[in-house]
Amino acid sequence: MRMSGCRALAVTRSSISYRIPRSARLYHSYERDTPYPYSPDEDAILSAAITHVPEHGFTAAALSKGARDAGYLDVSTNLFPTGAFSLVKYHLVIQRLALGKHASTNTDTASASVLDNVRALTLQRLRGSQPIIHRWQEALALQAMPKHVPESLRELARLADEIHFLAGDKSVDTSWYTKRAALSAIYASTEVFMTQDKSLHFKETEEFLDRRLEGAQSLRHTVGEVGRWAGVQGIGMINALRSKGVRI
Repeated sequence: MRMSGCRALAVTRSSISYRIPRSARLYHSYERDTPYPYSPDEDAILSAAITHVPEHGFTAAALSKGARDAGYLDVSTNLFPTGAFSLVKYHLVIQRLALGKHASTNTDTASASVLDNVRALTLQRLRGSQPIIHRWQEALALQAMPKHVPESLRELARLADEIHFLAGDKSVDTSWYTKRAALSAIYASTEVFMTQDKSLHFKETEEFLDRRLEGAQSLRHTVGEVGRWAGVQGIGMINALRSKGVRI
């Protein structure tokens, strides 16, 4: 499918660490290195396409432009049967994986509390979306489509788990689940808030996150209470999207 005479985009992964530590998790563990989830062809196209998102959004047009930039024919976008959603998922996966390297190079992580690390890592992940935040409501709409909801929720769960793991959480009881459920709801609602934040350096988003984290800490950590709280957060997120014209 390559265009003859076209030079493919060079793809490197030196900026992101994909090796996941073998540290023990009693409730969940990576027992072996997780392979990079994209083939070289997929990575070349998607990494080029994501640079077109600020101008063209999470669209088939951005995907086609990425294919051409990477030296492939437009038909190469058939590698991605989910279309524009593949761009959304690529962004989610790449930004989640980038947290590993950030945590490994941050010398403050070891001495800070788990909660402080969770806050710092969550902010770091949100900052990863700043260049395309004006397009993120399009991404949220794609994630809300029934056929994409299961994978979107799985990726959100992976993010919450990764943040807690990198933050040093060593829970071995039911709080393992409640903490991740709460963080998933917190992250999702904060991300929606961020799409509407016009403050300098997204200061109001940071304050919003702090209020949500404090609210979660004030709860007694039982599955029922956190589950109900997460449900309220989810309803608020959906209503916010609907108010912006997103069909959910």
